Amino acid sequence: MLSWAIRLDGRTLWSENAVFGASVYGESLRKFSGTEYRRWDPTRSKLAAAILRTKRNKSLLLPEPGSTVLYLGAGHGTSISHLHDHLCGADNDLNGRIVAVDLAPRCLRDLTYLARSRTGLVPILGDARKHTSWGVLVPHPVNWLFQDVAQSGQVEIFVTACRRFLNLGGLGLLSLKAASERWTGEGEHVLFNKVATQLTESGFEVEERIKLTGYEDNHVLFVTRRVE
Repeated sequence: MLSWAIRLDGRTLWSENAVFGASVYGESLRKFSGTEYRRWDPTRSKLAAAILRTKRNKSLLLPEPGSTVLYLGAGHGTSISHLHDHLCGADNDLNGRIVAVDLAPRCLRDLTYLARSRTGLVPILGDARKHTSWGVLVPHPVNWLFQDVAQSGQVEIFVTACRRFLNLGGLGLLSLKAASERWTGEGEHVLFNKVATQLTESGFEVEERIKLTGYEDNHVLFVTRRVE
């Protein structure tokens, strides 16, 4: 078990289903010792892919159950739903909260539908760069922030958001797609090295760089700790 709700069975991730009998995106359901779990597909979730690929303790990538987290670039809710299983539990018995921000109205519709059965999920239609329009919904700094936005300037967006919303010592996860960044074609390895340097110079300790190749090509997930 990686947490009370997340388990690794062989090479497959599962999360204890907070809404019994419900599949969110067509994922399979399975019972372990009488408890229903949902298969967490790493080809559709960069967080799941990173958990499977990390060379460290896998549970270190997960937030504290019952805490408040910020997720920028929430998409249609695949990762969000499994994160909710872990963070909130059935009927939000753990009193967790996921503030999920996305710029696409279609994604917001899917997230809003998901939130109807998953208390603690707070969908927001907003630009990750424009905190003034939605930042009031995160009144206190969080200890876990995840960013997955396919826009140029991903690092600047991440650094600015962390300075506003992430506690000192908090964990910031940046899923970075090479093709979305401004670069001169010198090679992905050079680009990712530059990103690591930029993060370090911006007050973050880069704890790990996780290549997601095979699940998400051209992607690296930076595991960082805010130290300044």
